[in-house]
Amino acid sequence: MGCMTASPGRRVLLAAPRGYCAGVDRAVIAVEKALEQYGAPVYVRHEIVHNKYVVQTLEKKGAVFVERTEEVPPGNIVMFSAHGVAPTVHEEARQGRLATIDATCPLVTKVHKEAIRYANEDYDILLIGHEGHEEVIGTSGEAPDHIQLVDGPGDVEKVEVRDPSKVVWLSQTTLSVDETMETVDALKTKFPGLVSPPSDDICYATQNRQLAVKQMGAEADLVIVVGSRNSSNSKRLVEVAKLAGARDAYLVDFASEIDEAWLEGVTTVGVTSGASVPEVLVEEVLAWLAERGFEDVEIVKAAEESITFSLPKELRRDLREEATALVAERGGAGPAGA
Repeated sequence: MGCMTASPGRRVLLAAPRGYCAGVDRAVIAVEKALEQYGAPVYVRHEIVHNKYVVQTLEKKGAVFVERTEEVPPGNIVMFSAHGVAPTVHEEARQGRLATIDATCPLVTKVHKEAIRYANEDYDILLIGHEGHEEVIGTSGEAPDHIQLVDGPGDVEKVEVRDPSKVVWLSQTTLSVDETMETVDALKTKFPGLVSPPSDDICYATQNRQLAVKQMGAEADLVIVVGSRNSSNSKRLVEVAKLAGARDAYLVDFASEIDEAWLEGVTTVGVTSGASVPEVLVEEVLAWLAERGFEDVEIVKAAEESITFSLPKELRRDLREEATALVAERGGAGPAGA
């Protein structure tokens, strides 16, 4: 990883696990399989995952990313991203005569089902998450009359519920574990009868990556997190690194974004990546560091991961034929650009 001799005392702490989680892996493969099976274009509503490199790579293969379902011409295939969508979006696709592939991460689907269940039982649902995030929008859409967003501990004071004995909290899957529990503690102080979900909503991969960063943060002068600016879990890793004791922590999409000035006075660099980041981008960062004397790489292992998810069931069907049939049944123009 580089042609220079390692400088005495300079080392890299490389987090494990890092990078792709099972839900991201499933979603990216789903787009690739759809393009392989049905040909381009395959439309994707929002970024399939929050990573610039992944999106650009899939665009080159024929994926077309759109912000609104209405942008997809009738008779085409549209895929919903790993972050999940509200029921209204499924209805938009039906009205638009589109064949759909739902690549929602199964762990996000679990939160959706919890929201539906508690809404059916007439609970007030306090959804801990970041306003405007696609996952929060999708979950909230399952029960908009029952869900209110709590964006951190500072939001707790303004929360009001109908019946303090029937209130439950759920959370976005990519949050900081510590900040989420701080919010939960504040909510429990205000609502002692607050019910917790049957299982932790924050995904295993998010927790494991944060745990590895906590372990390295106390030793690292600098932590470099590979990930995109719109990736919630990647941004959380920067925060966790600083709280764990790292002098500095930065988020970069590519090695070319690293500023050499960050290395001044640094002997130990921690490196990790968000759950939507392919390993090739981490390898480029390691090579960049090695060229500057940081060749000694030490793994900081926080957990083993062996979870995998099966691909969306829709990939087993002839969706081009389904999309054409939808247009024929309901009238209107056929697929454009297919």
